[in-house]
Amino acid sequence: MEHKTFKVLLLNGSGHTKGCVARAFDELEKALNENGILTEWIQVGNKDIRGCIGCNYCRNLGKCVFNDLVNETAPKLAEADGVVAGTPVYYGGPNGQLHAFMDRLFYSTSVTVDLNQKVGATVVSSRRAGSTSAFDSINHFFTMCSMPIVSSTYWNEVHGFSAEEIEEDLEGLQTMRNLGRNMAFLIKAIQAQKEKEGLPEQEREILTHFHSEVRH
Repeated sequence: MEHKTFKVLLLNGSGHTKGCVARAFDELEKALNENGILTEWIQVGNKDIRGCIGCNYCRNLGKCVFNDLVNETAPKLAEADGVVAGTPVYYGGPNGQLHAFMDRLFYSTSVTVDLNQKVGATVVSSRRAGSTSAFDSINHFFTMCSMPIVSSTYWNEVHGFSAEEIEEDLEGLQTMRNLGRNMAFLIKAIQAQKEKEGLPEQEREILTHFHSEVRH
């Protein structure tokens, strides 16, 4: 059997390239690499990324109408086995650029890229609170695309106001290491099952709009 190379995209949704999210990613990346998973960082949080305008240009031409980091990332998403989206917490939610990026990336590739059984994970950094709502918001992208979500031994989060303070969050760093190990294991397990029996069938024909010819 030919040896497969596995790869995970690390989407840094922080505006700081060496901030808290990056420190969490460092720990996560080390665990992934030690378990045979290649990684690629994509810096999102400090880029000029606008939101989706619902024009459906991507439905006709297979890419987003705004030719920026979204279109650059699309072919990388197609080749990757997993995605980790990391974000700081702003008012109980994720970074705006990251959310806009994922809105457009996932929508514009929904016809051209098969996300079935690619794995996803969210990493959140907060000083104190709001992490679980931001965590939940980003996980919605994965749950709508048949992407198994990778868990760890606690919420996938670190706490601190700077990268230096993250060093003191020993449990958070431990959580990142366990997340990396779990992600590597799940990617390999899915690949083994795929080679044995293929991926699970995905039905797409039925869309419920709750419209009826009979009105009461």
